Amino acid sequence: MQPPTSQMSSPSRPTRRAVLGGALAGTAGAALAAPAASGLVVARPEITSGLQLGDVTHDAGIVWSRSSVPGRMLVTLTDERGRTRRLRGPWTDPRRDCTAKLALHGLRPGTHHEVAVSFEDADGREGQRATGTFTTADTASGATSFVWTGDTAGQGWGINPELGGMRTYAAMAATKPDFFLHSGDTIYADGPIEDTVVEPDGQVWRNLVIDEVTEVAQDLRQYRGRHRYNLMDHNVRELYAHVPVIAQWDDHETTNNWYPGEVLDDPKYDRERRVDVLAGFARRAFFEYQPLADGHGRRPWTPEGGGRIHRTIHRGRHLDVFSLDMRTWKGDNTANTEARATPILGQQQVAWLIRELRRSTATWKVIANDLPLGLVVPDGDTAQEGVGNADAGRPLGREQEIAQVLQAIARHDIKNVVWLTADVHYCAAHHYDPARASFTDFAPFWEFVAGPVNAGTFGPNDLDGTFGPRVDFQKHAGEPNESPRVGNQFFGHVAIDEAGQFTVSLRDAQGAVLYTRTLQPEGGPIVDTGVDAGSTFGRAQDLLGGLAG
Repeated sequence: MQPPTSQMSSPSRPTRRAVLGGALAGTAGAALAAPAASGLVVARPEITSGLQLGDVTHDAGIVWSRSSVPGRMLVTLTDERGRTRRLRGPWTDPRRDCTAKLALHGLRPGTHHEVAVSFEDADGREGQRATGTFTTADTASGATSFVWTGDTAGQGWGINPELGGMRTYAAMAATKPDFFLHSGDTIYADGPIEDTVVEPDGQVWRNLVIDEVTEVAQDLRQYRGRHRYNLMDHNVRELYAHVPVIAQWDDHETTNNWYPGEVLDDPKYDRERRVDVLAGFARRAFFEYQPLADGHGRRPWTPEGGGRIHRTIHRGRHLDVFSLDMRTWKGDNTANTEARATPILGQQQVAWLIRELRRSTATWKVIANDLPLGLVVPDGDTAQEGVGNADAGRPLGREQEIAQVLQAIARHDIKNVVWLTADVHYCAAHHYDPARASFTDFAPFWEFVAGPVNAGTFGPNDLDGTFGPRVDFQKHAGEPNESPRVGNQFFGHVAIDEAGQFTVSLRDAQGAVLYTRTLQPEGGPIVDTGVDAGSTFGRAQDLLGGLAG
């Protein structure tokens, strides 16, 4: 969402700032060189973009990296007891932009692991190593913590070496979470990044820039370059090397507010205006660069092997995460007031979500929705981008699929469902209750909003009354497209203790806690920890018994 108001990529040409900021950017495509017997310089594989860990469960996960030249992925895995495994991964080459992923199987629950990744070339010469760590989900105590946010490098706010890069990633890492949920807009393929941006107060924001980010992405090389650009930031690489990610996509992985079948009329798209073609490039790059598993951690999803973004990630006794895809089957951006049900998830995904929620034995069921449920997100003067339609009456348009899910949760007595989202570039806590709603066949629940992580800050958006939302807290920009320099970049943090108590906090770019709420499992009472800096509605505590449901 833009808030209101086929070949291997060739090495990127960085600006002078990219060269001077080499300590920040790390390696950006050069090859390790070793002298050959003939006196020629032979390129050995170098790790160009660090490593990523993804979709880690109690016994499986995915490791990702990218080589500077064609080669075979090699992975060394050592657990906390000192047991080491050496794994030979797939061969990669320009057809995958030299990216590679390997599934890790047979891991011990609740165990700390060290991982090292390298590549060897066709002659068996091994190159540079990248190292990382991760911990599998604990099935015994069930205690866990994680962070979530969205919206990386949007509105032209890229990597600024003078400010230490994307520093909110460092603030998230400082909480030492067990995993990171990226709620979408992992890149901004439609947002050109320029050398400098003049801020409203006259300060100059200076971006690190490579060729692939200087215009809107219209081919596979540019989409790949966008993902690679974000991984040039040392804060991003450091987080991903030690905190497994659960990655979603939203619109900006392709283009703003897109839906299948759309044809763009934006003159910036001078080579390709068919969104379906652009989404094909975007999807391929996303699956090449994100460490997604099949929902059980058994195999990595790849562009060639197929895959999907909606999946379930089991994180131990107390937590299952249900990652949604609210883009692939989305209907046209109309006024969203159709009497018929129009898709936001699609009926196949609706059935999957209800089935997975019913099967879950975890205490908490976190639904990761890349579009908020109750916020009104306009697309132009008359169309709507999201679920809400600014009509507080009965569910219409896309609201009907959400109503179907909420109704099933209530009728099957599925407890402790929490929705986490991003997209709107400010943070908020919303409580939904049928006592305030026109549609009443659902149980009360919470939705928490975070982001952006390195993009312009906006908000607040209006709330649609169909599902009875109430703002418990919100913090937003002082002006539209506020610079990240101001510090109004937001992420959420969740800690679940051994007893299953669910504590969520909303935090700013420095990690300062702005708001906290603790939910008791099984529909018990709310325990309010009293931390709330800047709530627009005060701290009137809601004592309704079923809020955690």
